[in-house]
Amino acid sequence: MMKVKSNQTRTYDGDGYKKRAACLCFRSCSEEEVLLVSSSRHPDKWIVPGGGMEPEEEPSVAAAREVCEEAGVKGTLGRLVGVFENRERKHRTYVYVLVVTELLDAWEDSVNIGRKREWFAVDEAMRVLRRHKPVQATYFQALRDDGDDGGGGGCLTSNGSPLVGSISGELSPGYSLSQSSVSGIR
Repeated sequence: MMKVKSNQTRTYDGDGYKKRAACLCFRSCSEEEVLLVSSSRHPDKWIVPGGGMEPEEEPSVAAAREVCEEAGVKGTLGRLVGVFENRERKHRTYVYVLVVTELLDAWEDSVNIGRKREWFAVDEAMRVLRRHKPVQATYFQALRDDGDDGGGGGCLTSNGSPLVGSISGELSPGYSLSQSSVSGIR
């Protein structure tokens, strides 16, 4: 299924969820500093860069394209952290690790909408995201769980078999996680 937006075609999976892709953009393989961007709707809030997938586009390609458009970065695409479902907004987002190798001086969203970017320590990024984008904060928990499972984790590795779980607690019941482990600082 597809829906045309003013500047893009939205794609949906068989369950009617919007197909999205995003990257946790790290400064290095140590995964200690992550790049967040200002929200287009709330410029004083920070978000993980990502967006809708185009028709016939692979999730990994969409993720790399979206972070270039929104954050002005290019890099080495790593493992799939998971596929995150937002039941309230009917989104499913494929989230990847990207190690930044190039920061563009000007990029599409900086020119068109004045989007900003900033490096955050991972714990600070999680704290900031919990207030405005709680499901995005869970990306980091899944990343940590991935690294703690004895499967190797780490920057650009792929570590094995699929895993399905749920995230609850501080999130509303509309959020869940379907995780596949195939896969200036504040």
